Amino acid sequence: MKTTPFTDVHIALGAKMHEFAGYNMPIEYEGIIEEHLTVCNGVGVFDVSHMGEIWIKGPKALELVQKITSNDASAIGVGKAQYSCFPNETGGIVDDIIVYHYEDDKYLLVVNAANLDKDWAWCQKHNEGIGAELENASDNMAQLAVQGPKAKEVLQRLTKVNLDAIPYYCFETGEFAGCPDVIISNTGYTGAGGFELYFYPQYGLKIWEALFEAGKPEGIKPIGLGARDTLRLEMGFCLYGNDIDETTSPIEAGLGWITKFVDGKNFINRAALEKQKKEGVERKLCAFELQDKGIPRHGYDIVCSKGEVIGHVTSGTMSPTRKIGIGLGYIRTDHSKIGTEIGIRVRNRDLKATIVKPPFRK
Repeated sequence: MKTTPFTDVHIALGAKMHEFAGYNMPIEYEGIIEEHLTVCNGVGVFDVSHMGEIWIKGPKALELVQKITSNDASAIGVGKAQYSCFPNETGGIVDDIIVYHYEDDKYLLVVNAANLDKDWAWCQKHNEGIGAELENASDNMAQLAVQGPKAKEVLQRLTKVNLDAIPYYCFETGEFAGCPDVIISNTGYTGAGGFELYFYPQYGLKIWEALFEAGKPEGIKPIGLGARDTLRLEMGFCLYGNDIDETTSPIEAGLGWITKFVDGKNFINRAALEKQKKEGVERKLCAFELQDKGIPRHGYDIVCSKGEVIGHVTSGTMSPTRKIGIGLGYIRTDHSKIGTEIGIRVRNRDLKATIVKPPFRK
């Protein structure tokens, strides 16, 4: 398995380790619920160095980004970021990504770890005839996500960059904990506030130690990927491989807001997705809460009041903050209205649930 600059630290701290996207990653330390609440109420640090990073550079950079992504990258200025996806030719999603406009003619695409090889090949394939400069920088970049309502206070002690001047989905590059060229990005995946730090791997341990020393008054803790999943689900954020994949369209997934049909942007499969947006889709990704006790799991059937199967669960858990079962799932459009009562079929028993508007955690 691959390692990150922090793998030995995780093991020394007693983390429960498991293979994830080819990496030996910490799933939990004290327990998912405890770690989840630490991030909601204080500050926690996630090692997300397994994520992939691809640079697109040169005079043709924007042309390639516009071709392969669904969102309108021409609308983001330098120092800003954008949530987007790679549509495939058949209506699905190759991956969901974040696009950073780093400099003029220079973009950083942050992709899911499990999809890096596929995404890199996708960028290369569609660069033929365009000629942008591509660089897979994944092995030369590490990342920590410092999340929670007390994260900014801790981070500000370690940098002269004014974190109050970095709005949501913006970033700056500067010195952090004495280390140069650190990207400080306000693009969190937890809904609890905080920043991501991108840096050269050789600075990893220095930054880690500085963070945990600076954060002692706030009770800073390391957090595993298990709590990262429950935190994103409470916010209703999609997880690739569960809620979106090669067979789900961004329109079905409620990602029409990152699918921009602007003049001059002829991205992959635009015509089919534009038709979906105009004519509608047969199923939609919906959020739901259980009224009965139980935990919805990926793959469980969703049924209507008559017991007919109308969809399936893509993500589900027991909400650590709400103490109820919550989930996401694709549901037939004629049963997808907010407030509709549905059932989650668990071992031949239909648990009562209601379709709601996310997030689950306000």
